[in-house]
Amino acid sequence: MWTSVVALPVVQAEFGVARADASLAYTMTMFGFGAGTIVLGRMTDRFGIIPPVLVGILCLVLGYSAAASAHTLWLYSVAHGLLVGFGSSATFSPMLADMSHWFARRRGMAVAIIASGNYLAGTLWPPVVQHFIETSGWRPTFFGIASFCAVTMLPLVLAFRRRAPEQDAAVASTNDAAARSRPLGMTPAALQNLLVVAGVCCCVAMSMPQVHLVAYCGDLGYGAARGAQMLSLLLGCGIVSRLVFGWISDRIGGLRTLLIGSGMQCFALLLFLPFNGLSSLFVISALFGLFQGGIVPSYAMIIREYFSPREAGARIGVVLTATMMGMALGGWMSGVIFDLTGSYRMAFLNGVAWNLVNMAIALALLVRSKRAGPKAIAAA
Repeated sequence: MWTSVVALPVVQAEFGVARADASLAYTMTMFGFGAGTIVLGRMTDRFGIIPPVLVGILCLVLGYSAAASAHTLWLYSVAHGLLVGFGSSATFSPMLADMSHWFARRRGMAVAIIASGNYLAGTLWPPVVQHFIETSGWRPTFFGIASFCAVTMLPLVLAFRRRAPEQDAAVASTNDAAARSRPLGMTPAALQNLLVVAGVCCCVAMSMPQVHLVAYCGDLGYGAARGAQMLSLLLGCGIVSRLVFGWISDRIGGLRTLLIGSGMQCFALLLFLPFNGLSSLFVISALFGLFQGGIVPSYAMIIREYFSPREAGARIGVVLTATMMGMALGGWMSGVIFDLTGSYRMAFLNGVAWNLVNMAIALALLVRSKRAGPKAIAAA
């Protein structure tokens, strides 16, 4: 899911389009990812993890092959949305929901480890993809990724032959009854909707550096290769962040973890405004990764704390879809702002504004949790 970010400058040059248009493939990827989290999340609740993962592998292989064969930007973007994005979602939201059923005391850490998978990919893939784009071209590189997914992912499916343990019937019944009442003194639908809005807002802010860092470095004269290195560093630090915040969420809960992570992300985003030297950008990229990595997994923890475990796949899928929509909207919006202003300064400020809304929602929910007393649903 990170290849379209690394390939953005060369795809823009080949198709002769504006930066916002070239960002469309990433936006479509996030929309496809979002749709996949809902559809494949429901499939996970019903059939277990293997069927959605198999669907994901097929989509990835077909998607990268189709993107490599595309001769218009529209076909290139559609291949990313319908296939690459949809397929990528299989190993994120559905797997988070499935993993949450295996752990109780250390659920936050378990979810964080699984959520680190796409950040580990973001650490390893950008320099590799950039190397092959420079030496072989982006089309052969995409065909290579399609082959790699088929050869490596299919054997790994065998690791998921065991189904997650069934929830204790009495506990599940009690949790279902509580979930239908008023978590945090709200209706379940109201809480879900607030989490959806929060997910959009935090990821509009998060997407600004992640989507445009490579292009930003090119504009500053440092080159796309340096930008790919910064993106790799950012996502590598995100792995550390997710593990640390997973440990933290096991001790303070999902809501507090969300508020802390959101505040730290906002601070790191502000640092991009006064500093644009090569060394300072490497440092800020590392800080941004360390600060924002724990935000998205905290939503899975909040859902498991306040909703029924039987609904985990579907509800986590809906909220994580919102985060992907935020990534899609933010990636496109930042490109539009750049095209209108000729710089990324206003795009960074736009991200900060969305981040502040996320912090306000997290704070409001945390205040309601204190007023409501004990959680409506104890962590299963």
